[in-house]
Amino acid sequence: MIGLVYLGALLVSLGGLAVLDRRFRLAFWHDWRRTALTLAVGLVFFLLWDVAGLLLGIFARGDSPHMTGLLLAPELPVEEAVFLTLLCYNTLLVWRAFARRWPVRAAAGGEA
Repeated sequence: MIGLVYLGALLVSLGGLAVLDRRFRLAFWHDWRRTALTLAVGLVFFLLWDVAGLLLGIFARGDSPHMTGLLLAPELPVEEAVFLTLLCYNTLLVWRAFARRWPVRAAAGGEA
């Protein structure tokens, strides 16, 4: 049971972001296709970054009783993919919130 603590906290956090997203229609509730593509590209980028770091010996999984022990690849826990999704989603929501609050107009007078 204790092995699900970190994954559970990540999923609860993702749920909280989804509630904020729905309330303010920032990402998925604004344009779900573009949001899914953006999150997928970010997730793939950071997973490749992690794999490169693992192969170069820069990163290591570490040991924690709060993790499930399930691995996507050697030394790459499933929690890392969920964390990276959380990171990308959070960044996207902050970006969209700032863009909505302080819109940037194109120099030629077009829409941002």
